[in-house]
Amino acid sequence: MIIRITTEGQFNLPGSFVDELNEIDNELVEAVEAADRSSYDRLLKKMLDLVREKGSPLPIDEIVESDLILPESDLTLEEAQVLFVGEGLLPG
Repeated sequence: MIIRITTEGQFNLPGSFVDELNEIDNELVEAVEAADRSSYDRLLKKMLDLVREKGSPLPIDEIVESDLILPESDLTLEEAQVLFVGEGLLPG
């Protein structure tokens, strides 16, 4: 799965980590709905770290369509209320 982290670039995340990413996404939706800032901050970091650590960065000059676009690491809870709703960023 090709994932772009806004302001950082693209990563190729092996499919074996998609379920874990989706679980974090679902937890983020709950944290945002509850306006739980500390959980939100922790979970956003966990999501981005998973992609950074388990994914392989794509070369900057390689143009590939992203399957998923994640927000930048400094996205505020208020800004996240627009993104992390319903099923979140990942359906399912």
